Amino acid sequence: MKISLTQKYNVPGPRYTSYPTVPYWNEDSFTIEEWKLSFEKTFSESNSQNGISLYIHLPFCESMCTFCGCNKRITKNHSVEEKYIQALLKEWSLYCNLLPEKPIIKEIHLGGGTPTFFSSDNLENLINGIFSFSNKAENHEFSFEGHPNNTTYEQLKKLYNLGFRRVSFGVQDYSEKVQKAINRIQPFHNVAKVTFWAKEIGYTSIGHDIIFGLPFQTIEDVIDTVEKTNSLKPDRLAFYSYAHVPWIKGNGQRGFNEENLPKDSEKRKLYETGKQLLSANGYHEIGMDHFALKSDSLFLSVENKTLHRNFMGYSASKTQLMIGLGVSSISDSWYGFAQNTKNLEDYYQLLEWNQLPVVKGHILTGEDLIIRKHILNLTCDLETSWNNDFLYFKELPEVLASLKEIVNDQLIVIKENKIKITEAGRPFVRNICMAFDLHLKRKSPETNLFSMTV
Repeated sequence: MKISLTQKYNVPGPRYTSYPTVPYWNEDSFTIEEWKLSFEKTFSESNSQNGISLYIHLPFCESMCTFCGCNKRITKNHSVEEKYIQALLKEWSLYCNLLPEKPIIKEIHLGGGTPTFFSSDNLENLINGIFSFSNKAENHEFSFEGHPNNTTYEQLKKLYNLGFRRVSFGVQDYSEKVQKAINRIQPFHNVAKVTFWAKEIGYTSIGHDIIFGLPFQTIEDVIDTVEKTNSLKPDRLAFYSYAHVPWIKGNGQRGFNEENLPKDSEKRKLYETGKQLLSANGYHEIGMDHFALKSDSLFLSVENKTLHRNFMGYSASKTQLMIGLGVSSISDSWYGFAQNTKNLEDYYQLLEWNQLPVVKGHILTGEDLIIRKHILNLTCDLETSWNNDFLYFKELPEVLASLKEIVNDQLIVIKENKIKITEAGRPFVRNICMAFDLHLKRKSPETNLFSMTV
């Protein structure tokens, strides 16, 4: 029996928000001093020209969503807010003390957890505290993630006044059965309310996050969710595959069984159905699993070939330096990565000792930088080339040989020192990137590390 392309290529693989991926970081040789030097070098190269990005992780949630693999702390005790914000500002001051001049911030993203767990006053104190050590770029892009159930008009208004123009709301799916399975009871009315508030206030980019492949999810559920989404007309959408990674410590994915999940071709059909409906309503596919209207900055960045991808996902703002603040956050200096401790108590303790809360990282080799550029090209532009000598590497002939079957399946075209992903190859971008992943090729994982690619 002939198997489908989905069955053939649906294997565990990275999402490529970085290269090397976290499991392949060379932690043994990494030191915080090396990271500081990397941070300082990149800052001197890029601050005055492009500015820098900040990702701020706000880990608190009032309840556990059982589809979520993020680092979070479940609590209804809001007295934790002020201590955490003071810790974030302490961490930021430690970075700023290493610098000869004030950072110029082009991009801020508040992620979680649930950023809207925090009161509007505390969010204001956080942002004002950040800018007591830094300046704001003229063409800045500030964004945050909002939970439709607890985002208030006051929060939206206050963050808007602080320079935020983009907000993304986690929708996932509107089916009551699916919502119950993932412990995310969220009526359409709540999503509509916060979306209309954001439009009224003046946000220029409103996003919704939708997931396919959730437990008990059917074609009818996806159609209903996408039709409801179309009625609200958000500017951009993340429509991504549920990552089933129940082996991760502290993961909340325990509210359903394996047999409740749509598999392979059934799962892919959920995506293709949603994609068709979105395309019919003016949304254009961006990179992997993202869609945007022509008026959104994400679409314009594709047109201008300035789309970027990092630990925050896809971004229309391209900066060389991204600092992650908060528990578990990852920083990226282009030449190196550094991750903070995932333990909240350790995070507080290290900052009390006036130490950056970094516990692991990786300094990129020359080879890493070349491969990273190819993977960024593939995930952002759906093509890459090695006409430039910088992008040629000695294992390239082996990589091209390993792509032979993917070529035969008409997922990519290789000619004139260039690889271009076809329309049929879009669902398999992660698989194509894996051919370039020399760390993965040299040492296959012995345990579960990655979610399925399709």
